[in-house]
Amino acid sequence: MRLPWLDPHNDSQPFPHPDRALSEPDGLLAAGGSLTPRRLLRAYRMGIFPWYSADQPILWWSPDPRLVLFPESARVSRSLRKTLRKGLLTFTADTVFERVVAACAAPRRGAPGTWITPEMHHAYCRLHRLGHAHSIETWQEGELVGGLYGVAVGRVFYGESMFSWTRDASKVALVALATQLWRWDFALIDCQVTTDHLLSMGAADIPRTAFLQLLERYCPQPGQPSPWRLDADLLDRLFAGARS
Repeated sequence: MRLPWLDPHNDSQPFPHPDRALSEPDGLLAAGGSLTPRRLLRAYRMGIFPWYSADQPILWWSPDPRLVLFPESARVSRSLRKTLRKGLLTFTADTVFERVVAACAAPRRGAPGTWITPEMHHAYCRLHRLGHAHSIETWQEGELVGGLYGVAVGRVFYGESMFSWTRDASKVALVALATQLWRWDFALIDCQVTTDHLLSMGAADIPRTAFLQLLERYCPQPGQPSPWRLDADLLDRLFAGARS
C-alpha cells in the first residue's frame, strides 16, 4: 500500500479515513502536511495524531486498538496512595504550559532523542494560546516536578506526553486530570498507544471503531472554557481517596 502524502500548503485537504491505516507499523495512515491548528484539530476529531522524529516527515497515526482512560476508571495504586498521603505535592492547570512541553521534550534516560521536535513544540504552544491545548502541573515546594499536556476537543482529552522529575509526579498529574475531567463530564482520555504504565493506572484498549464512535458522540459537545483551573477542593478529594 502506498502511503498517502498530504499537501503542506493545503490544511483543508482531508485525511484518509482511519480504517485505511497500516497494520504494520500499526496505525500509520499518512505522511506530510503541516501542523497548523486547523489540521491538528481536524486530525484529533478523526482519531488521528502526529508522531515522528526530527529526521522524518510528519507522520500521522491511528492505531488499532486504541488505549483510552475513562476518567471514572483511573486507578490509584498503593504506592501512589502513599505519595498522596505525604501531602507534599500540589497541582495547577494551564499556568506554565510551555515549560511542561519543554520538560516533556527533554532527553530521557535510555532514549536517544525526542519526538517533540521544535516544530511540534511551537504547534502545541500555538494550540494552547488558542485555548485548545492544556497542561496539568505538579509542584513540590514551589518547584515544577512533573506534569502532562494534551488537546481537548469537546468532551474528549487527547493526551500527548508527560514527564516526572520526582517519584510519581506524572502519575498524580494524570490522576488529578482524570478527577477533574470526571467532574466536568468528559467522556474519555485518549492515551494513544498501549503501555504497561498506563494499563496499571486503569487505561484499557478498545477497538478503533469503538473509539471513533465515541469521538463522533463527544467531540461535538461543549467543552470546558480556557484557561483551565482545577477545582479548589480537588486536592482534598485526591487525599481523601488516598486515605480510603
